[in-house]
Amino acid sequence: MTDRFSSKSAHGRNGRARKPGNPNARPTTARPKSARQVALTLLGAVMDKHLAVDDACFGNRDFADLSDRDKSFAKLLVLTVARHMGQMNALIDRLLQEPPEGDKGQVRRILQLGLAQLVYLKTPAHAAVGQTVELAGRKPLFRYKGVVNAILRRVDREGDALFDDLSDPKLNVRPWAWKSWEAAYGETTARAIATAHVAGATLDLTVKDDADDWAETLGADRLPTGSLRLPAGTAVPGLEGYKAGHWWVQDAAAALPVKLLGDVTGKTVIDLCAAPGGKTMQLIAAGASVTAVDRHGGRLKRLQANLDRVGQRAQVVEADAETWRPEKPADIVLLDAPCTATGTIRRHPELQWIRSPNDVKELAELQRKLLLASLDMVRPGGEILYVTCSLQPEEGEAQIAGLLDAVVELSLKPFVKADLPGLEEAITDHGYLRCLPSYWAEKGGMDGFFAARLIRK
Repeated sequence: MTDRFSSKSAHGRNGRARKPGNPNARPTTARPKSARQVALTLLGAVMDKHLAVDDACFGNRDFADLSDRDKSFAKLLVLTVARHMGQMNALIDRLLQEPPEGDKGQVRRILQLGLAQLVYLKTPAHAAVGQTVELAGRKPLFRYKGVVNAILRRVDREGDALFDDLSDPKLNVRPWAWKSWEAAYGETTARAIATAHVAGATLDLTVKDDADDWAETLGADRLPTGSLRLPAGTAVPGLEGYKAGHWWVQDAAAALPVKLLGDVTGKTVIDLCAAPGGKTMQLIAAGASVTAVDRHGGRLKRLQANLDRVGQRAQVVEADAETWRPEKPADIVLLDAPCTATGTIRRHPELQWIRSPNDVKELAELQRKLLLASLDMVRPGGEILYVTCSLQPEEGEAQIAGLLDAVVELSLKPFVKADLPGLEEAITDHGYLRCLPSYWAEKGGMDGFFAARLIRK
């Protein structure tokens, strides 16, 4: 049947056919959003939809329209709010005489963005206050524009004095997480972890070879475990050796599990949940023959791109590790299991606000299923290396203890402190690797990691 509106929708007034266009294209007269406007939208996506910052950015068209400089600024604003949100909320609660009504949390988020600029990023007040206040310039927020202006002006006048009794990093930790860390590590260590999260993360590199030469070339510090460290905020693509594939970005703690395997020359290794490929590249550089398995095709494309850049080859398999099985059992299975990633809060501070105890429970169940699947993939006498970047015992020590009690075919092959010179405290009395963000505080810290080495009898 002919659409009775087809003549209008397909032709102009002169009867000539219109050129097909993008139905989602923004009208050419639309004014691009500012970095602060985009940051407000991203912050809402993080808090309301529980998206990671990178995922929120990826799906946001306004973010894509920003210049590279404004993209960096918008992302920095959101990360700064996430890093200090507990302290910010405590101050906002103190300064707001009456909670806003009907704003869906927008007034608080606007204030958070303003505080991020004034207090933590030291943005000049004329820009931080004026342009942030404009975020409340439209209905239904317009009636709060004066409140936002008054609070930010006061913060500008009184500065850090307003935070004198709000400096405790515990304020930036969710109660359920604090309870877990305090029980597992003690109050002093839990506080040190929270302090490390506020401090942020450095840029660490793993090199294929000649670490000393590359440390000199890049002006990097060589850490006791062999990783190279550069200051936070270092731009990666412009660094010498990046395009030629001499090194890759990998937190110092993330590089430790593979190093603790020892000599893997000539061994077959299945790397489960392998993308984006840091451990895959480590294994290949150490002489192993690697099969990299991941269920996400998009992430595998990134892994393959990383392998291509560093000039390495692996068998790359898109499959669900719960059901996939190799043609022949491997010498080693490395399970870098999906987890809450609470060990990476120092570089992904939004995780503090989007993770929940239910996530811990659900992911621990998945981890157990993957561990049992790994048992079918490794030969008798072979090793399973279980790794998570979580601080939660349920995803680490308790997970392995429960597995060993239930599965007689497995035994623990403990790590020993001599395996890790320069970071002996990361080897526990049970023979696990347990890195904490508070380790190497004077050097810039590290991500939280857990690893256990198991033997199939």
